[in-house]
Amino acid sequence: MSTESAAVSTATAPTAPRVADSGAPRAASGRPAGASGGTGSGTAGTDAKAGTPRPRKPRRDTLAGYVFLSPWLIGFIGLTAGPMLFSLYLSFTSYNIFSSPEWIGLGNFERMMNDQKFWGSVQITLLYVLVGTPIKLAAALGVAMLLNARNRGTGFFRSAFYAPSLIGASVSIAIVWRAMFSTDGPVDNTLNIFGIDIGGWVGIPALVLPMMILLAVWQFGAPMVIFLAGLKGVPNELYEAASVDGAGPWRKFRSVTLPMLSSVIFFNLLLEMIHAFQIFASAYIIGSGTGGPAGATNYYTVYLYTRAFRDGQLGYASAMAWVLLLAVGVIAFIMFRTSNRWVHYGGDSR
Repeated sequence: MSTESAAVSTATAPTAPRVADSGAPRAASGRPAGASGGTGSGTAGTDAKAGTPRPRKPRRDTLAGYVFLSPWLIGFIGLTAGPMLFSLYLSFTSYNIFSSPEWIGLGNFERMMNDQKFWGSVQITLLYVLVGTPIKLAAALGVAMLLNARNRGTGFFRSAFYAPSLIGASVSIAIVWRAMFSTDGPVDNTLNIFGIDIGGWVGIPALVLPMMILLAVWQFGAPMVIFLAGLKGVPNELYEAASVDGAGPWRKFRSVTLPMLSSVIFFNLLLEMIHAFQIFASAYIIGSGTGGPAGATNYYTVYLYTRAFRDGQLGYASAMAWVLLLAVGVIAFIMFRTSNRWVHYGGDSR
């Protein structure tokens, strides 16, 4: 009986009247737009009432970023950008440390055009770059392919071949290299066993360049590691398809390996070219700082150093430094502009 009365009372209870929809837009919180919530007004109050976090001020984030970048910015301005700009100014002056710079305009650059030692250093440096860099990259690629073909001991050989790249540019290695190729050194004694008596390479101008190139090639570890990483990314399906078509090892290398490694070759070629232009320590030590014998070790940077710190002509040396920078920049620009003809990237339709 009580259940029936409860049901009747529920059915006959008055319901709350519904508010007619007036078509007013409502905010995300269910209130009409423009309604104030609490002490706030407008959208800001609605966002705060709904619990939506306000965005942080971008100015504060920017300031924090500059604070974290400040150590690098100070070092860049004080140790790189500042000295470069000062060197650019000195290139237009006659300056020898002991006197104030004297503005001479393009005098240093005009002097280079008539400096025979300058052009000799340019010639020997270009010959070193054009001959040594391809040989070094060829050796690096060959060893990388050998390591890629074997599975056992790869880590050991990779580390062993990479080690000379870490110590090859040191003064101690240059001293050892000079001793190896001197008269009665290990190389001279080994050649004497086979009846080849040419004496020490260090004293023969025609053999100094091959000796320097051998030292550069010995340091092929860094590009070798990059080539090895690129070879790991070449799909085996391409070699299998080439085998089905009857391609031999040389054909696979020319039609599969080289095109797939073209971007890696371009990267290594650019870096090694720039590195070759910067040769200094080994040439300076082997040539005893004089550029000898007969100018065979008078590379561009060695001649620049001689002009700056032995002759005290810092203005002239600064001009030489900027000429080198512009020359390397132009060569790099040409390489990038012509790379689309022979460099292929993943997903390229060419």
